[in-house]
Amino acid sequence: MTPKQVLQMVKEKGAVVVDIKFMDLLGQWQHFTVPVSEFRDESVFEEGLGFDGSSIRGWQAIEASDMLVIPDPNTAVMEPFAKDPTLTILCNVSDPITRTDYSRDPRNVARKAEAYLKSTGIGDAAYFGPEPEFFIFNGVRYDTTAHSSYYYIESNEGIWDSGREGQNLGYKPRYKEGYFPVPPNDSLQGVRTEMVRVMEQVGIQVEKHHHEVATAGQAEIDMRFQPLLRMADWLSWHKYICKNVAIRHGMTVTFMPKPVFGDNGSGMHTHQSLWKGETPLFAGSGYAGLSELALHYIAGILQHAPALAAFTNPGTNSYRRLVPGFEAPINLAYSSRNRSAGVRIPMYSPSPKSKRIEVRFPDPTCNPYLAFSAMLMAGLDGIQRRLDPGQPLDKDIYALTPAELADVPSMPASLEGALECLRRDHEFLLKGDVFTADLIETWIDFKMSREVSPTRLRPHPYEFALYFDA
Repeated sequence: MTPKQVLQMVKEKGAVVVDIKFMDLLGQWQHFTVPVSEFRDESVFEEGLGFDGSSIRGWQAIEASDMLVIPDPNTAVMEPFAKDPTLTILCNVSDPITRTDYSRDPRNVARKAEAYLKSTGIGDAAYFGPEPEFFIFNGVRYDTTAHSSYYYIESNEGIWDSGREGQNLGYKPRYKEGYFPVPPNDSLQGVRTEMVRVMEQVGIQVEKHHHEVATAGQAEIDMRFQPLLRMADWLSWHKYICKNVAIRHGMTVTFMPKPVFGDNGSGMHTHQSLWKGETPLFAGSGYAGLSELALHYIAGILQHAPALAAFTNPGTNSYRRLVPGFEAPINLAYSSRNRSAGVRIPMYSPSPKSKRIEVRFPDPTCNPYLAFSAMLMAGLDGIQRRLDPGQPLDKDIYALTPAELADVPSMPASLEGALECLRRDHEFLLKGDVFTADLIETWIDFKMSREVSPTRLRPHPYEFALYFDA
């Protein structure tokens, strides 16, 4: 879509305001709204709109706070949740003095990653297809003070609520038995369908939706694969839509990986492939129908996975899911069809166009622009250095003995560990100026000071059960 077409869309749809959305460093959409008079001509798409960058997490210091958002005309859609006709447009961020793209703007990182892929001559497009899982709860309460800490999840579907008095009709999925039950056990079919319909309104192609394994309303809505930048835009819309549709129904959505103890957490298995023109580069005659290039890409993912975790699994809660012996794939091996491996090669179709890999350790709290870009850079590093992924591990990895697992590397056990891995291993991210040293240093410092240290300093409620009578 061109700027001229966006202005025409504003008139045709009768928009009275334009909602300006952009992504902060941590992965949360930010926005402000302007009257349509600010979009009176095409100059806004070049000159941009000013805002205070010092008020955005991880961005500018107060003495250099002035920033610009530059609307991307290709992202213009009508806002699905506004009372008044509203055009929403996603933006890139730039410096008002130099007019250069801002290095800490995640969307700019994704744009640079796509440009770097093309500059290598390896391929023209990197396709991503994430499978974000999430929970739909009826409510949540939490608080932490100097002398108390708690959380309480309210879920009409939660099996722990089976003894509740009042109108309790049963039909609650048992722990780890929530995969694909029909209604009334799946009580959220209509809510998920409404989420899908709203996604389609903003142009997202949805492949399917379903209840996931856990009790208490765990869900999944899958989108059809797209180029990196577009899929990061779509995933941002996906999370926004799920949360806002849930609010319509007096419910709430969380994408945090492990909100419920004793049941499956929420991951985001991420399918990936490279193409050059009309040629799928991952199809070949090697293991599981893969090309040599695809195996090198896998090797890059596996070698850099501990550092990637700082972006793909970016919260302390991420590592409540990535625990040895449970459902999350922490072992850095690859295999066909095997869902216990860190990288799986789906075997649903023999078509070369369907050949892809599935990276299984990410979770949906990630900033999609940074996570997708980091995985692409790791894979490209594997191709450029012709890294060897080793032999596939075609066994149930969860059933292997400690001796059998001794030579299989694994994911970091904590966010602090992942950040230290990123500190030691990030040269591959700096190629093509895709990530900058400043962004990586800011990410590590922010995560350590705002998340790791505060979590480390606070007593955990379960510690009272373990140690109070010591």
